[in-house]
Amino acid sequence: MSQMKNFTKGFIKENPVFVLLLGLCPTLGVTTSAFNGLGMGLATTFVLLGSNMVVSIIKNGIPDKVRIPAFIVIIASFVTIVELSMQAYMPALFDQLGLFIPLIVVNCLVLGRAEAFASKQNFSSSLIDGLGMGLGFSFALTVLGGVREILGSGAIFNIKFMEADGMLVFVLAPGAFIALGYLIAIINRINKKA
Repeated sequence: MSQMKNFTKGFIKENPVFVLLLGLCPTLGVTTSAFNGLGMGLATTFVLLGSNMVVSIIKNGIPDKVRIPAFIVIIASFVTIVELSMQAYMPALFDQLGLFIPLIVVNCLVLGRAEAFASKQNFSSSLIDGLGMGLGFSFALTVLGGVREILGSGAIFNIKFMEADGMLVFVLAPGAFIALGYLIAIINRINKKA
């Protein structure tokens, strides 16, 4: 697989949210606005990128019996960096995302990429995979958050463009399921045509 295909696969063909259905807890929980989705996506991208790089570097030194616990310690270290940095420099976003930031440790996208890709590939491929999948995850969360924000409050990135209030259901949890279902159907249609 070329490095360009490795990078772009996370956007549409193997998008973590729309195709692989990974990391759905933060996807459904924090995408009440496009800004929250983008913030969560970029935080996850940082963790994914960092953990993929470290796992690919030290993969041969980790015994098989402690492979998964070692990966979790690596991922937790990057999550702690994100959590403390966000708390210090972006407290409003940290308050919005709340518990979902520490839960990146158990995000199946991050652990899955460490186990299935980074532990078997070289450094450069793992770096590109982490960046591509992370940006694909950010894209999905931002699009879902944008759709929910537009339909729920008539705004995007907190810029209101409609006088009337939107449909409250899209701000609530059921709206996340409805919007995600339609977006998955659209992405599947695009993938079938390609």
